[in-house]
Amino acid sequence: MIDPSTLLAFSALAFVVIAIPGPSVLFIVGRALQHGRREAFLSVLGNAGGEVVHAALVAVGVGAVLAASATAFTVLKFVGGAYLIYLGVQAIRHRGDGLEAVRDAADAGSVGADGSGTLAVAARVSAGRVLTESFVVGVTNPKTLVFVAAVLPQFVDPARGAAWAQVLILGAVFAVIAVISDGAYALTASYARQWFVRSPRRIAQVRAAGGVMMAGLGVALMASRRLA
Repeated sequence: MIDPSTLLAFSALAFVVIAIPGPSVLFIVGRALQHGRREAFLSVLGNAGGEVVHAALVAVGVGAVLAASATAFTVLKFVGGAYLIYLGVQAIRHRGDGLEAVRDAADAGSVGADGSGTLAVAARVSAGRVLTESFVVGVTNPKTLVFVAAVLPQFVDPARGAAWAQVLILGAVFAVIAVISDGAYALTASYARQWFVRSPRRIAQVRAAGGVMMAGLGVALMASRRLA
């Protein structure tokens, strides 16, 4: 249904967007620092569920959007590109926001029972609670929302079948990539909790670099032609 080259291009672009640290990644890293690997991976799954909801919502109305005038599509593209630039600038400006909370959460388990000084795993939270909280973070993540609503439809070709089905397939691909990328963050953070806590500035630097990439993606989107 979807051309392989289109699917490959979408996957590459989605990976760049997903890999940029945002609200979801910071939440997942915070879970790993505070509770450990189990809660971090549950957060990855809950966050992916929020992304699937985005795709489902877009699928409901994407047919009308694609059938509308070229002007309407161009407006959607420019709105999405402008918002990506805004998010990139905000990520750079507020690259240090929330990092103290991550460090404080990790400090709560900074000394193990043996007094060794290694980070101990904090009391476990129920799987349902972790999944629910991470789902809310995923479904309210503006970076994901604007990508799925404004960028994903450009990879849909109405001539190759039902637009809504293509949106759901691409949304599922996006969620799978997110699970892999966010899972890597979760695994890294769970193994390197002391490294993150000793220097939150490292997270801030990564977020600033991500902001530059996000803003660049917004500019590219606004300058690009319709892909479908």
